[in-house]
Amino acid sequence: MVEQTPYDRLTREMEALKAQSERLIAAEGAVQRHNEYLKALHETALGLIDKLDPQELLQTILERAVALAGTRHGFFYLREPDDEYMDMQVGMGFFSGQLGRRVHCGEGLGGKVWQSGRPLVVDDYQRWSDRLPDDSLDRLHCVVGIPLKFDKRVRGVIGLGHVAPDRRFDAEAVQLLERFAALALLALEKAELYMEVRRELGERQKAEARIRESEQRYRNFLESSPDPIVVYNMKGTATYVNPAFEQTFGMSRQEILGERIDFVPPEAWPETRAAIDAMLHGQTIKLFETQRMTKDGRILDVQISSCLYMDDSGNHVGNIVTLRDISDRKRAERALRNYQDQLEALVQERTGELNLANAQLGREVEDRKRAEKALRRREVDLQAQSQHLEEVNTALRVLLKQRSEDRDELGNNVMNNVKELVLPYLEQIQQTRLSTRQQTLMRILESNLNHIVSPFVQRLSARMAGLTPAEIRIANLIKEGKTNKEISGVMFISKNTVLYHRHNIRKKLKLAGTAVNLRSHLLTMDE
Repeated sequence: MVEQTPYDRLTREMEALKAQSERLIAAEGAVQRHNEYLKALHETALGLIDKLDPQELLQTILERAVALAGTRHGFFYLREPDDEYMDMQVGMGFFSGQLGRRVHCGEGLGGKVWQSGRPLVVDDYQRWSDRLPDDSLDRLHCVVGIPLKFDKRVRGVIGLGHVAPDRRFDAEAVQLLERFAALALLALEKAELYMEVRRELGERQKAEARIRESEQRYRNFLESSPDPIVVYNMKGTATYVNPAFEQTFGMSRQEILGERIDFVPPEAWPETRAAIDAMLHGQTIKLFETQRMTKDGRILDVQISSCLYMDDSGNHVGNIVTLRDISDRKRAERALRNYQDQLEALVQERTGELNLANAQLGREVEDRKRAEKALRRREVDLQAQSQHLEEVNTALRVLLKQRSEDRDELGNNVMNNVKELVLPYLEQIQQTRLSTRQQTLMRILESNLNHIVSPFVQRLSARMAGLTPAEIRIANLIKEGKTNKEISGVMFISKNTVLYHRHNIRKKLKLAGTAVNLRSHLLTMDE
């Protein structure tokens, strides 16, 4: 063994002291950095305590995290308890353009941290096999994800990154970020709890406002109701009456609140007690009609509805009674009943009269039926007589026709006899020597015989049966163109007699007073 010189020993001691000094310096640096981390973590925790708005708190947490990790790029994924994905709600630096990105469990860095519940450091994100397939993320190099975990449930992920290839996150930084994440989760839950309390407080204030509004609405309803309303406690003491109650019964609130209202007439007490007992046994009183008395002693017919009301514990604390003054309606009903009674009596009276009239009408109907039966028999008799008369008329028409035919046959025989037995002899007489007068008479005789057989005399006699034989002869001479003087000479009568007969002829031929020429008229009768 080589003996060490004092110099060698001193050299080794100096080297050992130097190594110890370097360890102490490194330890002192680590302690200083740890103190600085703890100081920053403490300041961060104090800063987070004052943040109550969740969105502002997320921004603050991320700003503190990137400051602790010495980077400018970070993001914050957060998920709701029942969500199947996480949303990037805050981003800084490189991730400020990634807001709204959504990842599911196991997807990308955030999804892997959510799936494992542990921190994850990726030194080269560009080449990491589980990275998100997005070209905009190609500039990332070293990234770290820290879970925000409570009771084994991940609420979110804080992510930090470097875009410089030589930057890394060491184990010490990851440990510090884990502690920071625990504090951040506490601050976040505190903020959420604060928001929940504020929401519940807001809802409670809204509910109280609605209750106050409802109470005011009901109070307005009660105050404006035209029907009297009174509220009793379970002892039967009045605790509220509305203005309609005061006006209807003439009682003021000051004199009846806190007292039993004595307005039930004695005769209405039995039915009132029965209604109260029914209400106390859980029945609702609806449209119960009874009577109540006003302060000045008037009896009112009222209609009552009543029900019990309860406190928050479900105990009956009183009842609400609504009264309606139906006195006018009751008077109208009584008047209507009286009118109905009178109407029924009148109907019975009219019914009796109608029965009598019906009986009389029945008798008249029977009489009419008998008359109709007699008329039908008379009609049959008349039809038989009419048929008989028709047969008689037919026989008469046959007889008249036969008579006309006999007359025509007789006329024809007369004319034939005159033509064959008289006229030839007159021609022979005219060929003998006759005086002028005899010749004139023979011409007249021949003319008359011709007229006898001519249709003029027949038509004249037929149309003017009222002409006398003298008028017929004069009418014939006028038609022959004889003057009054010639007619008077032929007929041995005076001229005035001829004028008298001409006047009668014009009158009987309905030519009197007219300018019609008598001879022209007689010639038309010969056509």
